[in-house]
Amino acid sequence: MGHHGLLGDYRLEDSAEDIRGTTLYGQDDEKLGKIDDVIFDHSTGDISYVVVDTGGWLSTEEFLVPAARLRSSTKHENDFASDLTKKQIESFPAYNKKDLESPDNWADYEDRYRSKWETGPVMHREGTDRNITPTTQQLEGNEASLRAAGETGTRVFSHNDAEQDELEREDLIAASTPTERIVPPGADSFVISSNASGIGERFDTFQDRLRERRKQAATSCSLCSVGPASSRDPLKKAV
Repeated sequence: MGHHGLLGDYRLEDSAEDIRGTTLYGQDDEKLGKIDDVIFDHSTGDISYVVVDTGGWLSTEEFLVPAARLRSSTKHENDFASDLTKKQIESFPAYNKKDLESPDNWADYEDRYRSKWETGPVMHREGTDRNITPTTQQLEGNEASLRAAGETGTRVFSHNDAEQDELEREDLIAASTPTERIVPPGADSFVISSNASGIGERFDTFQDRLRERRKQAATSCSLCSVGPASSRDPLKKAV
């Protein structure tokens, strides 16, 4: 597995291709902050996360979003969007860029970060792979309809034929109602993907440039050595 690090002060010659400085919007077009940096795999150039500067509304100032969870904003040209809310972001483990300096610390952080996406008020209809949102009564632990599933915190409920129609009606309502779940509907768990292509032209171009010049971009990394920097490289140290 390749080492991950920040792009930091390196800049593209064509600033129009750089996603840093663009704005990230969340649910209901809520402004979450500015994309300040990216965390990428030094061996491939693939972007794993974007680092978002909140401008002060979050106590830790910055948070991460997996690159594969971004999409181009349909309302704001050249900006990006995600399905996150501020409340969800506040539940993430605090991001500290110094964790990237230790493979063990970074692996520990990723485990804790990933667990926040995998857990939450998501339930599975027994015998299917469909996720539904529990009712308030179910969340309070109605033992007639809920039972714990292992140690994951995921809850599963069963039903008889007489309840089928009502449950399907609840599913339809839940599917059309915004929730605070982080795991998207239809997914049993969240997987941080290294494949973030297809997000939009600006992001894809930026990632392509980073892949081409990953050796130069990572040359200052103290934990890996992937190649020397070139004085003619399009990715150059900012003044």
